[in-house]
Amino acid sequence: MTLNGELRTFYEARQQQIPAEIREIMQRAGQELTDSGQADRALTTGAQAPRFNLSTATGRTLALPDLLADGPVVLTFYRGAWCPYCNIALRALQQHHDAITARGARLVAVSPQIPDESLSLAEKHDLAFDVLSDIGSDTAKQYGLAFDLPHDLAAVYDKLGFDLQRVNDGHARTLPLPATYVIDQQGMIRWAFVNTDYTTRAEPADILDALDSLD
Repeated sequence: MTLNGELRTFYEARQQQIPAEIREIMQRAGQELTDSGQADRALTTGAQAPRFNLSTATGRTLALPDLLADGPVVLTFYRGAWCPYCNIALRALQQHHDAITARGARLVAVSPQIPDESLSLAEKHDLAFDVLSDIGSDTAKQYGLAFDLPHDLAAVYDKLGFDLQRVNDGHARTLPLPATYVIDQQGMIRWAFVNTDYTTRAEPADILDALDSLD
């Protein structure tokens, strides 16, 4: 099964468990985000990738130029460990991690959550790649991915116990669109996936194809 096939199966099962009034809030917020044109404002193929300098789950600092010195970078943005769709996507990337590194590339994942949350996520899923903390979503903003949750959806997330105020260190409403970029050693984005629908993610097979197409 493809990653998006797995995500769709999970979504359909999940919908049966969510009360109708909450589903309505989620669907309305999703449609408003789509209509906002946020995805069209995100960086895409041919753009120069903004540099970043972010903390890993273990407290180290990784900078994009240093990563690119060793080869191309696969940079994926996710919402956080509280998001089940993100967990499914990160597990799928882990399953393809060896194939990514075999192509000389480095995989890193970025979310707005604090390092402790990233560490718990990495340990839970035995991730072999770095998960970076973009507290305040400054890097996501540079890539055109950051947006604010509407108040009613933020309230729903509070009721569901996601505690974004804590895990995002006071930036409870700001999240990134799900996105994945393949960045070549010159710092140019050579392949991009951006979607306002958090239940849809970049297919690992497409990422590998993009890496294979690099000069």
